[in-house]
Amino acid sequence: MRVVAPTLALFLKPVSLLTITILATSLFVCFFSSRQSTVPSETGGRMARSFMLWLHGLGDSGPANEPIRTFFSSPELRNAIWSFPSAPSTPVSCNYGAVMPSWFDIYEIPITAESPKDESGLLKAVENVHAMIDKEVAAGTNPENVFVCGFSQGGALTLASVLLYPKTLGGGAVFSGWVPFNSSVIDKITPEAKKTPILWSHGMADRTVLFEAGQAGPPFLQQSGMTCEFKAYPDLAHSISTEELLSLESWIKTRVTSSS
Repeated sequence: MRVVAPTLALFLKPVSLLTITILATSLFVCFFSSRQSTVPSETGGRMARSFMLWLHGLGDSGPANEPIRTFFSSPELRNAIWSFPSAPSTPVSCNYGAVMPSWFDIYEIPITAESPKDESGLLKAVENVHAMIDKEVAAGTNPENVFVCGFSQGGALTLASVLLYPKTLGGGAVFSGWVPFNSSVIDKITPEAKKTPILWSHGMADRTVLFEAGQAGPPFLQQSGMTCEFKAYPDLAHSISTEELLSLESWIKTRVTSSS
């Protein structure tokens, strides 16, 4: 598969100073200033406010990912509110203890389906994500119009945050992520959370989070009583392609609810 430019490429490498960057050539940041509750749709109805939460990968930052929202121009998402938080800077084991933005610890690179997991650090990060969601819901956004998306480490956190949130959300989108906890967490997933749809995208040429780690996602979700839409990209390495983002837009816009 040929990756259509522009591509947002984020690479993880087990070196002494591991960083993740986004190649955003020819992209620009589009800021949305309106936070009104509803806006007119093309059909004359009114679209409810939606909330898009994007979680970045290891060593990256929220602001560096803001160009992603320029791919989302559908009328159904005209009233979307975006949030690109940054992870706190902490020592990361796979990088020899170097301090960098990280949602939780990662012990080894490449990440496989059997890699050790930092469940305690993960659950603390989940609490912070839930606080962001709760704040937006308290501001008037229907939980079913909340979409959590993330790449790599952010994708793993996305999965955990959606599964452990007590209500049904609009959806969770995992890009090049993995299952960051053991099967014991299944008992903590509420019946409402099991209704949240999951979109999982993974490059088959990924040498950082191996494709096998992504493939382990659907069986885990099935064991949890959930299903997900899994998309494999044959020539894609550890990065996000334009094709994936356009697919995400289509997936989200069909799930945004309208207000009467």
